[in-house]
Amino acid sequence: MDRIDLLKLFQRIAAEVQANDYSRVAEDDIITNLGIDSLGLSELVAAMERELEIEIPEEQLTGIRTVKQLFELVEKRLELKSAQLS
Repeated sequence: MDRIDLLKLFQRIAAEVQANDYSRVAEDDIITNLGIDSLGLSELVAAMERELEIEIPEEQLTGIRTVKQLFELVEKRLELKSAQLS
């Protein structure tokens, strides 16, 4: 999954979780500036975990401020999943 796919996934899930339009979200956006609080982020991450079949430990979300940082974390978890399947 590339960054474009991750961005589309984020936009879709964020819209479902927050009931807002996130079609203009960019990687450099600060998550809280998008109106997503810590509970909303938890819901968003849980939905991404289900969709991508990965697990992101809660403590790894500490310090995540931007969409890009979240994507980097998701990519690491996808790489780990791929390595475990090999």
